Amino acid sequence: MSQQENSVKKIDPLEFLKRPRSENKKRDVCERKIDFKEIYIGKEEAELTTQAARCLDCGNPYCEWRCPLHNYIPNWLEYVRTEKFEDAAALMHETNPLPEICGRVCPQDRLCEQACTLNTGFGAVNIGAIEKNISDRALKNNWRPDLSKRSMTDKKVAVVGAGPAGLGCAELLARNGVKPVVFDRYPEIGGLLTFGIPGFKLEKSVIRKRRKFLEDIGVEFQLNTEVGKDISEKQLKEDYDALFLGMGCYQSVTGKLPGADAQGVLKALDFLIGNVNKQESYAMDEFPFQNLRDKKVVVLGGGDTAMDCVRSAIRQNCHSVTCIYRRDQEAMPGSPSEVKNAMEEGVNFEFNQQPLRIIVESGKATGVEVARTRLVEKEGSDRMSFEVDQTDTSIIEADIVIMAFGFNPSPANWFNELGVTCDDRGLVKTTQPSTSNEVGIQQTEAEGIFAGGDMVRGADLVVTAIAEGRQAAKEILEFLEV
Repeated sequence: MSQQENSVKKIDPLEFLKRPRSENKKRDVCERKIDFKEIYIGKEEAELTTQAARCLDCGNPYCEWRCPLHNYIPNWLEYVRTEKFEDAAALMHETNPLPEICGRVCPQDRLCEQACTLNTGFGAVNIGAIEKNISDRALKNNWRPDLSKRSMTDKKVAVVGAGPAGLGCAELLARNGVKPVVFDRYPEIGGLLTFGIPGFKLEKSVIRKRRKFLEDIGVEFQLNTEVGKDISEKQLKEDYDALFLGMGCYQSVTGKLPGADAQGVLKALDFLIGNVNKQESYAMDEFPFQNLRDKKVVVLGGGDTAMDCVRSAIRQNCHSVTCIYRRDQEAMPGSPSEVKNAMEEGVNFEFNQQPLRIIVESGKATGVEVARTRLVEKEGSDRMSFEVDQTDTSIIEADIVIMAFGFNPSPANWFNELGVTCDDRGLVKTTQPSTSNEVGIQQTEAEGIFAGGDMVRGADLVVTAIAEGRQAAKEILEFLEV
């Protein structure tokens, strides 16, 4: 072994003291807010290796357990430290079929990096950026897993929905010799990854590269195909050995706000899909482009979808955009980094304000009436509740109001035909429901039919949907005795 090779492999246990956490560099605000390209700048190889070397390789890796996919984070960080980038990519893919996407859109500041031992004062290892950069490198080099020992079976599984849950299920099935055929009503894979998340967080070329990867390992996609319309659920049941349902949550929550049906009031998802529809020329007539140029825009909500909307409005050259949230900034459910990005780009925030109604004149929205709130402790809950002061109200002017209160499930009318049942909220029932922290059993009450992702647990993280898709694949493999 050469002296140079030895120096690369040598471990310095105090590396985390010598090298601080490397924050992700961003494009200049004035440059990035006029386009929909990703804002974060990739790291050089040397920076990736030195940042990976900060990992303490804890005996009990909290980062790994905090991740819903239980990624082998310390292990692939070690591969990166020793410049074994292809080995790192291979290990990432053993637990995660979409590492380049999780590296971009996962809230690491609430998951793996929050749990990092170094987060107690030294700065967490930059796990998300390393995951993104290494997996990007693998896709660019057309890396593919070694499936030479895979034995193909004669089994076929229909996967309904090409979102994170469906892709997670399909990838694991393909790796184990089962043919997955993925049906989706949209013209591209990804679900909300493609149509709900703007390009400044996830450029669509990334999705296209992942689609090519999945096709190369044996996943078949039948897009622009809606089950129950273009192909019957009965045909799927007859032609396939098992079914997986991963159709997400697409029904917007309106909060029953008076004036919500006025002209100029938009649903967040309709607005975001309309944007992507225009940018990618998908020609989906049901999602027209909404031009916000020179408009006074108000967005209601405090999650990541709300941040996607306010930052998209900025890029459309709106006159102004204000985000209204009923609690304080610390209580916002969205990623703190996304809120920071929005503030940098010129978004106005009105915290501790409860929307009461949308002001409507001649059928058009002209503003939002809000009331001041104050946070109060709620017995039996770690999260503060709030009280509304109806005597302290004001009106925020608006030409456009975007509702970003979240999403409800929208169960298909053909579920009953298959014996798939839903609870009172419209979520598909599985034999052991998932909890907020752990993946459950994804078998539905109908034999041979499995489900996962948002349509089972409610609107949640991309990474939890992937985890449930993979769990369902494991159950399908057992069901098929593969």
